[in-house]
Amino acid sequence: MAKYAFVVPPLTGHINPTISVGTVLLQYGHEVAWISLDEKLQQQLPPGGQLLLIQYDSSDEMKKQGQEYLDIITRKNVYGIESVKFLYEEVLIPLNRYMYDGIIDWLERYQPDVVINDHQLFAGAIAAYNKGICYATSVTAPAAIKMQEDLPMVHQWEADQIIALQKELGVQEDKLIACSERLTLVFTSRAFFGEMVLPDWYRFTGPVLAARHMDIDFPWEQLLAYKERPRLLISIGTTFDHAYKKDFFTKVAEAFRNETITVVLVSDPDLLEQWPDNFIVQKRVPQLDLLPYMSAVLCHAGHNTVCETLMQGLPLVVVPIAYDQSYVAGRVVQVNAGVRLNYKRCKAAHIKEAVWQVIQDKSYKEHAGEIKASFEQAGGTGRAVRLLEGLLTSVEYQ
Repeated sequence: MAKYAFVVPPLTGHINPTISVGTVLLQYGHEVAWISLDEKLQQQLPPGGQLLLIQYDSSDEMKKQGQEYLDIITRKNVYGIESVKFLYEEVLIPLNRYMYDGIIDWLERYQPDVVINDHQLFAGAIAAYNKGICYATSVTAPAAIKMQEDLPMVHQWEADQIIALQKELGVQEDKLIACSERLTLVFTSRAFFGEMVLPDWYRFTGPVLAARHMDIDFPWEQLLAYKERPRLLISIGTTFDHAYKKDFFTKVAEAFRNETITVVLVSDPDLLEQWPDNFIVQKRVPQLDLLPYMSAVLCHAGHNTVCETLMQGLPLVVVPIAYDQSYVAGRVVQVNAGVRLNYKRCKAAHIKEAVWQVIQDKSYKEHAGEIKASFEQAGGTGRAVRLLEGLLTSVEYQ
């Protein structure tokens, strides 16, 4: 049996797929650990999973300052290309620089056979490369790959930032090593990703959703009380500030007040003084358990939420805010699985119209079902695990 180490940022959308893959690796008898900054991650790990927590001497002021990066991403609201520049300069480069020494320390102590670095946590790849350890890469935001073709100048700028950090950390090659040339796992299907010629080490597994059900209290009786009503799940992620969410959810409340629809909304219930009677509002919901009961989903086009929705064959209304979300929203529209709205300009009437459009026009659900089929054919968690196991055997899994 082998030892695997996932290197993950403290961001839910990047961690969840690794939980699914790691759970199955553990079931197959392997040893699995997660290298992270987040001590709360231990609560999410499957039985047998180990948290290798990065901790530094609190007297090191420079490294203490690095811990503030996550506060920055939750406070600042940026859009379009500006959000990419912000993401790299103010979040990813400082985060990777900050985590590198801790990753090296754990690789020396844990001695994994395979490292799996998140594609935005390139310090994991750099550390594995410098230590001569086999590594694979997990891609939770495939827009990062598509940008090579769609926005080549932006991609080159990103590459320059990463290569500069590689050299700072001891890798003198002038090529990117952030994505493994042995195996880069892309958690979507070719059909949803779109056309692009890629090297054969990129493997599309579809979403990896196994073993991610969480024990969260939820008022199921209230949800199922009106069986004839459509049901809508609304979530715009966790990284945008209070004021922006309050403005958007005020529009949502206006849009569906007194409508014959049950709305499940992911938010702090205290965000608004009063919610419509047909709303269920909670900070956390058992999303994977809820989706089979939904008629549609309205979201910020986060890749995980979109894929989880399409895996149920459900249509979407997507309202991208920043980072890779515009690409994901574009793919939803291009495969005819949903409708896109502008986050800054949409009003309550636009939101209501779009939601009823994807619910009542059954073609959206049919096209979502086609993407669901492509996800299933890609192989999911089982295929991702076989590919990782194949790195250490003579068998070349396809």
